[in-house]
Amino acid sequence: MMRNDWRGSIGAPKSGRDRKIPLTTRVTAALKAIRHLKGKLVFCWGDGSRWTNTTMAAGIKRQEKRAGLRVTGWHVLRHSFCSHLAMRGAPAIAIKELAGHSSIAVTNRYMHLAPGRVARNAIALLEPGRQLGDSA
Repeated sequence: MMRNDWRGSIGAPKSGRDRKIPLTTRVTAALKAIRHLKGKLVFCWGDGSRWTNTTMAAGIKRQEKRAGLRVTGWHVLRHSFCSHLAMRGAPAIAIKELAGHSSIAVTNRYMHLAPGRVARNAIALLEPGRQLGDSA
């Protein structure tokens, strides 16, 4: 269940609606590998207490520098998520739902990254033996 943690106050995301985000098997395995039994949080101190906004910002900045990337912050990960889905031909409505966008107009900002791909994937479904979810 998607929840928002803003400065220690747990609540619904900005949209006001809780949502569930399915995870890939790779992400699930990575989260299980770092899981500890000190609390419910994934990103926290060894005793289970939450990281502050300052700690989170410093952590992502340090990792971006370490990887030789431009320092951008956490929000760029959301954009990357949507961009990669679009480039792989995910339907706009699926991206909208996963990202929690307020309207399809927000999601459509990413769709230029996959010109023609969504249509090709849709037409491929008409091939004999093909089903939604089959790789192209």
